[in-house]
Amino acid sequence: MIKAAQQKKHWYDYLWIFSLTYLILGFFNILFAWLGLLCFFIPLLIAGIGGSKVYCGRYCGRGQLFQLIGGRFGLSLKNDVPRWMKSSIFRYGFLIFFFAMFFLMLWVTYLVFAESKGLSQTVTLLWTFDLPWHWAYHGTLFHQGVAQFAFGFYGVMLTSTVLGLATMVIFKPRSWCVYCPMGTMTQLICKARNHNALPPAERRAPEISG
Repeated sequence: MIKAAQQKKHWYDYLWIFSLTYLILGFFNILFAWLGLLCFFIPLLIAGIGGSKVYCGRYCGRGQLFQLIGGRFGLSLKNDVPRWMKSSIFRYGFLIFFFAMFFLMLWVTYLVFAESKGLSQTVTLLWTFDLPWHWAYHGTLFHQGVAQFAFGFYGVMLTSTVLGLATMVIFKPRSWCVYCPMGTMTQLICKARNHNALPPAERRAPEISG
């Protein structure tokens, strides 16, 4: 009875279905890529309001998907994540690079909205390879810039999934969580929020005696 209770599943244990469905829907209709914004804003809101990283540990469907593929299906070598990948330099550096590429994608979207550039029906993988993705665009009542954002954002989500799968195979199943940009950013938000919640006297650096 106790063991059965410990193994009881909750609704959030199945959020990996959302992550998998998202990738499939984006393959057939690129406009579904906009749903990925939920994975951006929800962690930030939880961290900003609650001051915790509960999203990463409980609600991240992508992390669950990696755990399922690498753990239950045994597709992970389960090696320890190297120390350099856990370092602040690498995590913050990857965060900066990731968002630089994200803002570049936003710039391209702006150019399409401004009609200075035509719609590119490609998905950029690993910020390098432009994959044709024209079959996923069926026209829209909205401006083509809406579709351009979808192509760019789906490329971001697909790239992070590929990186996560690669490190899943080489290292432990959820190795992506170590350097995930959203995880790093929510950690920074939690630190800032919890620091500001302290009384002013406790925010000061401790005096060094001796």
